[in-house]
Amino acid sequence: MFKKTALSTALLCAFAAAMPAHADEIADLKAEIAAQKQAAAAQKARLDALEQRLNGVMQQQAAAPAAPAAARPATASGATTDGVSYAQGKGLSVNTMGANLSLYGLIDVSYLRVNHADAQNDTFTGPRVAWFSGNRWGVTGKRPMGDTGLNVIFRLEAEYESQTGNDDTPGTTFNRDSWVGVESAKFGKLTLGRQNAIARDPIASAIYGGPYGPAAPSLEEGGYSNNNNFKQLIFYAGSATGTRINNGVVWKKAFDNGLYVGAQYQFGGIAGDFSNGTTETVSVAYAGGAYNVAGFVTQAKVAALTNHTISFGGNYTFGIVRLNAGYFHYTAQQGALGALGDRTDDAYTISAKFSPAGALTYEIGYQDMKADHAAVNGGGNVLNAFANASGATAVATGNRTTLYGSVFYHFDKITEVYFASDYLKLKDGYKFGATNGFQNQTEMAVGLRTRF
Repeated sequence: MFKKTALSTALLCAFAAAMPAHADEIADLKAEIAAQKQAAAAQKARLDALEQRLNGVMQQQAAAPAAPAAARPATASGATTDGVSYAQGKGLSVNTMGANLSLYGLIDVSYLRVNHADAQNDTFTGPRVAWFSGNRWGVTGKRPMGDTGLNVIFRLEAEYESQTGNDDTPGTTFNRDSWVGVESAKFGKLTLGRQNAIARDPIASAIYGGPYGPAAPSLEEGGYSNNNNFKQLIFYAGSATGTRINNGVVWKKAFDNGLYVGAQYQFGGIAGDFSNGTTETVSVAYAGGAYNVAGFVTQAKVAALTNHTISFGGNYTFGIVRLNAGYFHYTAQQGALGALGDRTDDAYTISAKFSPAGALTYEIGYQDMKADHAAVNGGGNVLNAFANASGATAVATGNRTTLYGSVFYHFDKITEVYFASDYLKLKDGYKFGATNGFQNQTEMAVGLRTRF
């Protein structure tokens, strides 16, 4: 009996000694479970808050309009980030690794009514070569040249007749542009090949020759309206090969203070007579914001005869009105070996563009061209400036004045319809072939123009 009681007592004592340790472990486990539950609740609350923020951001993005392709971020070279983009009036572009290649174009269809359209004094009504812009399509590109800081650039641009689809210059596809070059903000823009005579560009007379060109100087190509009686001042801004140059080397640069400078040299390419067929031009422009001024000096050898132009002008914008004015002085040797003596022309132009709020713009202009002792062709018509006058045998003196105006309705930045008219008046010995022997002519045109 004593042994059983002693054994029982020992067992009870051992159990009693073990009980506190077991109770402490249970308490610890309960405490850990409670802590984990509290942490899980906090984590759930944080996850709920993050999910609410995510939903809010997604709702804002869904409500906001998509950014246009043209607003994509640009690289240091100026090209957009990789991909394909389309900008109104600037064509379809492919951009990759800082390089850009664009396909673009313009279509202008005009319907005219013109009096004195032939020697019988008939009137012409119908489509003709576009009045304001040469119909064109082209490819232009730019890509970085390693880490030199320079971009290689090029342009191929063709002109065609919208009413027939024919090349503007038969047998010459890229009659407007066919050049390659390099550019950088530091060194400027150097281009080699067929391109505009720079005297007609926005670095020179394009900013004052009429109301249709840009107001501010730039390094881009530009010019005047396409094919009408008030386009004629562009010939004073020409070269040995007309208003575009072959075999040309052109350098242009924009400075931070608003100054623009340009220089042009056209190789003659005539064996044994290095200077024949050459053109040299220097141009200067200044962008002053509301006012802009420019000028140029050109000398060209046409059939070994020296032609020379000096011109200056500018524009001023206030409110909805832009005023333009310019002056041209042209001299040229004429006849075989200059036997006819020198021609001297003085011409000036004034014009205005009105751009009120809304879709309509209005343009008006006047130009006067006085030719003194100017060579004429076999029909007695005064030759254009920089034309080949080596075979001329007669001269004439007289004035040619033109008053013109237009109204454009712009559907958007790239498409418009227009109505335009001009009145041409010839005086004294000035004759012009398109008037067919009459002393005046009136033109009226309606048209539709769009760009892509």
